[in-house]
Amino acid sequence: MKLTDAYLKAIKPTDKPNHPDGGGLVLMRQLSGAMAWRYRYRYAGKAKMLSLSNYPDVSLKEVRVKHSELKKLLEAGVDPSLDRQEKKLRKGEATDNNFQAVAIRWHENWKANKSPDHIKRVYRRMEKDLFPHLGPRPVSEISVQLLLTVIKKIDARGAHDIAKRAYQTSSQVFRYAVANSLCDSNPASQVKPADFLKPVNQENYKRVDVKELPTLLRDIDQYGIIQKGDEITRLGLQLMSYVFVRTSELIGARWSEIDLEAKEWRIPAERMKMKDPHIVLMSDQVEAIFKRLMEITGGREFVFPSTKHPKKTMSNNTLLMALKRMGYAGKMTGHGFRGVASTILHEQGYAHEHIEIQLAHAERNKSSASYNHARYLPQRRVMLQDWANYLDAIKVSETVITLSARAS
Repeated sequence: MKLTDAYLKAIKPTDKPNHPDGGGLVLMRQLSGAMAWRYRYRYAGKAKMLSLSNYPDVSLKEVRVKHSELKKLLEAGVDPSLDRQEKKLRKGEATDNNFQAVAIRWHENWKANKSPDHIKRVYRRMEKDLFPHLGPRPVSEISVQLLLTVIKKIDARGAHDIAKRAYQTSSQVFRYAVANSLCDSNPASQVKPADFLKPVNQENYKRVDVKELPTLLRDIDQYGIIQKGDEITRLGLQLMSYVFVRTSELIGARWSEIDLEAKEWRIPAERMKMKDPHIVLMSDQVEAIFKRLMEITGGREFVFPSTKHPKKTMSNNTLLMALKRMGYAGKMTGHGFRGVASTILHEQGYAHEHIEIQLAHAERNKSSASYNHARYLPQRRVMLQDWANYLDAIKVSETVITLSARAS
């Protein structure tokens, strides 16, 4: 007779140990007292038995469905026990060969002759931008369309350089996978970044590499001392590195915007590219620079007055020419400070929205024509102080260190 739910619920510990349901399906009492479903069958003339979990974890209805599937395998000439083992192996291989696992093995192989800082940066980039989207997927199942979608998401947040580097890194991972017979082809080899990423103004985006940043900062500190230049220009370059505002926003600064007591620089909407007011929270280093500028200019209208025409601001080219005199022509621009800060802060784990608002990059959407420029002020203050401390530290250590990411 077939088992019923009422029969199963009425079974007592003192009843017989085995309760068959037909076709080899049986409920068996274990030595522990647990009731376990088992499938008894014969394959190639040998008696076999397969575990199908316990009752009541698996109901009578559920186990009959599983039993039916196993019987079909047996009728097709497949040993259900071997089929289960093969599926477990395939599942294990899929886990071992997913993008994250393969990327970690590639990284271990690749890092042998790389600097510790470079090793950390590349791994953080994978961890932040690639693993969340590609990590669990087998490398053999990742299409070029999926890969491009992931890279475009990075680019859409304004991280153009990181998008290209993430694409290059993923290509290296896939090449490693092909070389080790984990997949047949490298999807990243089918298109180049220029085929799907919008071009940027290369002149505006010229900037030094992260490893060159300590030298640039030291050169700026020496400007006007070793190189011919003036102190206001040097202080302007230092401010650019600490607060990464646009060049036009810096040179047009007025003392009426500066609140040294609150340690805030509030730039009005009419001076901003996006026509929204902007708040720069002063680190201790930035406060000191503004105090020195106050001593030099006497706190008159402009923070960066022209040396020839005090009632006007310094020229747009003043900072660019200073960089040129220091030997950075074609290597660094005023906008470059923004790009370097964005790249490092993103890679060091600071919240994307905190960085974007500090860059005044906040995106518009259909439901909001503007954004709240005063959002995340405490977090942004911490981030800017961390950033200033970081810049001061790498000038001394001559290497790129890790920020604390406390603002995120």
